[in-house]
Amino acid sequence: MTPTDTKSILEKLGPSLEAIADPNVRLIITQIIEAQRQEIALLKQKIEELEEKLKTNSKNSSKPPSSDGFKKEEPKKKKKKGKNKRKQGGQPGHRGVSQDYLPLESVDKIEKISPPKECPCGALVIPTSDYKRHQVHDLPLIKPFVTEWQLYMGTCCGCGKKHMAELPPGVPRGFLGLRPLAMIGTLTGDYRMSKRNVTFLLEDFFGLRVSLGTVSNAEKIVSKALELPVQEAKDFIPQQDVVHGDETSHAECGQKMWTWAFIAARVAAFVIRPSRGSQVAKDFLGETFQGILNTDRWSAYTWLAAIFRQICWAHLLRDFRKISERRGLSKRLGKDLLELTHEMFSHWNKVRDGTLSRMQFQELMKPIRIHVEDLLTQGTQCKHNKTKGMCKQILKLKQALWTFVDKEGVEPTNNLAEQTLRRIVIWRKTSFGTQSSRGTLYLERIMTVVATCKLQKRNVLDFVTQAIQAHFSNTELPSLLPSYPKPISLPLAA
Repeated sequence: MTPTDTKSILEKLGPSLEAIADPNVRLIITQIIEAQRQEIALLKQKIEELEEKLKTNSKNSSKPPSSDGFKKEEPKKKKKKGKNKRKQGGQPGHRGVSQDYLPLESVDKIEKISPPKECPCGALVIPTSDYKRHQVHDLPLIKPFVTEWQLYMGTCCGCGKKHMAELPPGVPRGFLGLRPLAMIGTLTGDYRMSKRNVTFLLEDFFGLRVSLGTVSNAEKIVSKALELPVQEAKDFIPQQDVVHGDETSHAECGQKMWTWAFIAARVAAFVIRPSRGSQVAKDFLGETFQGILNTDRWSAYTWLAAIFRQICWAHLLRDFRKISERRGLSKRLGKDLLELTHEMFSHWNKVRDGTLSRMQFQELMKPIRIHVEDLLTQGTQCKHNKTKGMCKQILKLKQALWTFVDKEGVEPTNNLAEQTLRRIVIWRKTSFGTQSSRGTLYLERIMTVVATCKLQKRNVLDFVTQAIQAHFSNTELPSLLPSYPKPISLPLAA
């Protein structure tokens, strides 16, 4: 019943109070009031949902910080400036940081400057062996080193057949050598440069003029050279005790796809697939995976038993903050859960810095664990449907909340995967995605190399150069594994 219907009925009733004595009229009025009460409750619920949606940001949901916009936060109360208020910049007594001097044997050129011959007082200045060092680091003018291979021809003196010399193994078939090829791969991968900007850089810095097609062909060569090292990394990760996983969107020719990241033991691997479903994780990890998988609560990982999982507490922290911003029981439960989560992180930080033993940590976590599960159970009885649903979902993974407490080497958060994935997220935001399956495969491989080299503090350009050299010469390939074992000996066709 609408407000218009209510007004019409009340006008028909008239102002007479005796009309209220009629039981039929009272019934109608009761029905009107009940209908209005239900409508008001529905509207209030709708307003709450809209307000909650309006307040959704990266701090209380899985939305990225870039989606928060430019809305200013409420100004904080300014504290009175005391005498001990630190100023911006370097602080008094702060030890400066300067460039270390290279040893003399590493210096390319030495210029010896003599002191003035005469002092302002008129006396002669006698030179001593003491001197002050001043080093200037400069870059030489870099120009391509061009090697021309002249393939001579010959004729058989018997049958007259023509013969021509062949290029030696390891010589590229195109006009770009190992370093330019590796540099193109590093610039488009590690430095996220567009193909056009790469052509500008090569010409401006090195006087090397290349076309957009040449850059694309170089990426094809780099991708092929990285095939086996990347596959070795992908085979290595599922064998580890702890694996971190996450996923983000990707576009190939405008079609939505998904980039999956898996990280373990300082090795990272990316796979880009059309699906965000569980089959991708199964294919990568194997359905018999026996390690611990650290992820958020995304449903693609539910095929794995809770005993083999660790749910990210950074995500749970945002979930609890979302609950605390609601009204009634949700607000109380959310605040209590937030307080317990902060207490847990405080203990964990002490474990990480060595000031708290694991045994002590496990004892401190016992009451926190009981209290958190009790609050979540209370949440399943909450009248707020979203709070109730979220608490039920979290309790289904109850065993996966505390794996980091029971098993050493497991982190409470999935920050490692999110940080590793951030590089490819930035690449996505500054590009139009990939335009072919070949480009997608190249992105998978070069980003796997970049992320792994960063985790191991290895030089990306050097690794890619070594891989290309091995690819052309059909020799052993470099490995992405953290122990740097013997290079891969499986051959790749040139």
